[in-house]
Amino acid sequence: QVQLVESGGGLVQPGGSLRLSCVASGSRFFRIYTMGWYRQAPGKERELVAHITSGGSPAYGDSVKGRFTISRDNAKNQVTLQLNSLKPEDTALYYCNSLSGDYFWGQGTQVTVSS
Repeated sequence: QVQLVESGGGLVQPGGSLRLSCVASGSRFFRIYTMGWYRQAPGKERELVAHITSGGSPAYGDSVKGRFTISRDNAKNQVTLQLNSLKPEDTALYYCNSLSGDYFWGQGTQVTVSS
């Protein structure tokens, strides 16, 4: 069974940076999926913040464009999200998954932006 494992979250001051990682352990088909990073803040719905196609083309939500960078390493079944210029409103639990929901959701990694 494929397991998504997210890591790299933490507590950071506004303007700081974090690098999130997600590994699809045991997946044979990771390389063909468009992968996304999602986040869910308390009391809010889960939202897609960035995604990357199997060919490596990225796309971003308006709220993170110019600050976040998504990348992938198909040899490692890994998708990464670099978070720069963090704002308090970026505070959320961050998850990865394919856009078509091919995997069970992982536990996520918490990002807290606070002074």
